[in-house]
Amino acid sequence: MLHHRRDPSEAYRRVDFDARVRGADSRQLVDLCLEQVIGSVGRAIHAHERQDNSAKSAALTRAVSALTALQMGVDVSNPTAAALVQLYQSARNAILDCVIRFNADTLRTIRQDFSEIREAMLRSIAA
Repeated sequence: MLHHRRDPSEAYRRVDFDARVRGADSRQLVDLCLEQVIGSVGRAIHAHERQDNSAKSAALTRAVSALTALQMGVDVSNPTAAALVQLYQSARNAILDCVIRFNADTLRTIRQDFSEIREAMLRSIAA
């Protein structure tokens, strides 16, 4: 009976996420994962400010999961593959470090970096 403790917005977020994954192509999946990293890191920072350790932990876990998915999805034949793997692994390690010793500045930097990557990707699609 843990359902009464769950955040209703998380349930809606999960349903939305699942629906978007089912109908997505590879580019949309990458965008979805980037969105998850950005949003989850932001939620972790907000939860830390509210001293909500449960929400902070859930958000950091979700960010790590999204980064893992991004890393696993890298096309090794792509010339940028090594750089992408290194970026994702570095961000993943930094987020895992924040589980032990929370550092909002590090997380803000990661969030900004991934926001810029996502914006660049979206601009290249639109062009």
